[in-house]
Amino acid sequence: MQAKEIKNGSVVNYNGSPVLIESVNVQTPSARGAATLYKFRGRNLVTKQKTDITLKGGESLEAADFGKRGVKLMYVDATDMHLLDQTDFNQYTVPLADIENEARYITEELEGMLALIYNDECVGVQLPTTVELLVTQCDPGVKGDSATKRTKPATVETGLIVQVPEYLTEGERIKVDTRTGDFISRA
Repeated sequence: MQAKEIKNGSVVNYNGSPVLIESVNVQTPSARGAATLYKFRGRNLVTKQKTDITLKGGESLEAADFGKRGVKLMYVDATDMHLLDQTDFNQYTVPLADIENEARYITEELEGMLALIYNDECVGVQLPTTVELLVTQCDPGVKGDSATKRTKPATVETGLIVQVPEYLTEGERIKVDTRTGDFISRA
């Protein structure tokens, strides 16, 4: 896979391990004859460490022998999250320590979650870009008095605290960006 073909969410082999690409930065040269540089930031799916990769335009990495399977949350215990494959009903167990950032967005109703499978073992999850969550606690809004866009903290069903507009109340469903944790809109 050439450097220009690698996108966010791609999984490549780098130093003998699968790396999930999380961001891509392209630097175009200002001088004639200079090569375009592709800078990738990824996460090693085995060791969970951040990895920076820099390639010139003509260089390439091989795609990892890797699978993505649609899954649903079954249950969570003290140390693990248990997922059910939607096609062949295999069960996967992922340690909560490995997915602590992603776990803040996962509910039983979540659609579009993918299990990252390497050597027949689940090494992580990939979330959709937006998720719908229920606001379980927030302060009441105050009407009027403001010409600016004010926000307040709201706690959602998973325990995540999101800054929301002042007009939102408890019991409403909101859309949250899983990459940044920001409020997008009402659901």
